[in-house]
Formats: sequence, structure tokens, C-alpha cells
Amino acid sequence: MITLYQFPPAFGLPNASPFCLKLELYLRMADLPYRNRYTLELHKTPKGKLPCIDHDGVTVADSGLIIDYLKHKFGDTLDGRLDESQRARALAITRLIEEHLYWALLYDRWIAPQGWEMTRPGFFAALPWPLRMIVPHVARRGIRAELQGHGIGRHAPEQIHALGVADIDALAALLGEQGYFLGARPTSVDAIATAFLANILMVPLETPIKAAAAGHANLVAYCRRMTRRYFPADYSPR
Repeated sequence: MITLYQFPPAFGLPNASPFCLKLELYLRMADLPYRNRYTLELHKTPKGKLPCIDHDGVTVADSGLIIDYLKHKFGDTLDGRLDESQRARALAITRLIEEHLYWALLYDRWIAPQGWEMTRPGFFAALPWPLRMIVPHVARRGIRAELQGHGIGRHAPEQIHALGVADIDALAALLGEQGYFLGARPTSVDAIATAFLANILMVPLETPIKAAAAGHANLVAYCRRMTRRYFPADYSPR
């Protein structure tokens, strides 16, 4: 049995971490049985981050490495038919989302005042006092340092948003009129794209990046289609 360790649901989503949501989406898309274990105890995870899994006593961390592990163990039902060009396209889309757009999303959630007003109670309200007063500030300070280290945190807010909007526009162009990012069939890159788009379009935080995504009818329809298919209205955590 696969045990998925991830953050608790928040903001009306199965998970407000796009990386956790990505992995749960992949498990559902690949029809792999799993059970959820929600936690905030990052110090108990192998790399100090979530998600991670336990599979029959084997612990694997990092959403991308976990998916690689699952493909090796259970077969690659989603990506096995992709050719070299499609795999290259998938990698480019993955890097755009996870290594660039992610940081703009992180800024809006953790640093921008309006986003922090949502993030602090959404992530930390369940902590007991006095951790509820201490942990959010420590976590926010760490995120700020990560943004500075990445480089995007050194920009002005309007510059960060311009970079994120450019990513959204590129994703809309890449999707085009297709049903999925690599054609007529969903693949693992759709788990990534859906997880991030849901965390932009379906979270009650108004930002220039969300406005840009909402302005692309194909992205809106795609996100709605994917979430309804894999996380229907009667969704209950496994």
C-alpha cells in the first residue's frame, strides 16, 4: 500500500501545496491505490518537505522522484507511449511551472500582504498555542530567504507579477485547442499543470497572475475539466 504524506486540505482544495496536489492527482490518474496521512511535521520527513510516500517500508521524497519511483514499480501507464519530442515538451513545461511560475505563486501567498492574510490562518490555525504564534513567522522568514536566493524575490512586486503572467500566457499558448498538454490523452505533465492552475484559479486570492489565467478560456476549461474528472464534487480523501 502507498501511504501519501502531505499537508492537510486548505483553501477549498484537496491540497494547497501544488506539489502535494500534483502527486495525489498522479496517483488518481494512474489508478494507484493509496491512503492519505496529513501532517505538518516537516522535521520528520526525509528532506524536510512534503509530499513524501511510504510504500511497503520504502520512503521516497520529492514529488518528481516519487513519480519516477512509481513508474518503475507499477509501470508507466500515462507516459509510456510518449515519443522523444513529447518527452522534451513535457520537461520544458514542467520546468516552466515548477522552477519559475512556482516562485511567483509563492511570493503572492507568503510575502504579499493580502496573500499572507490568507496563508497564515489557512496553514497554521490548527497549531496549538504558542506554536501558532511562532511557527508562521519562522516559516515566512524562511520563504523570504528562499525567494531571495532564487532571485525572483529581489524584484519589485509588479516585476514578479509580469514574470508570472508571461508564464501563464505561455501555458495557454502551449495548451492551445488540445484537450491536454501533450494531445488527446492525459499524461503526468497534466497532473503538474492542473495542480498549479487549481492553486491559482480556485483559491480565493485575487492577483494579477490569477487574472491572467482567468482571461484564458482554454486554461479555465482545462482546469475545470481535470479537477471535475479526478476530484469530483463528492471527493473525500482516501
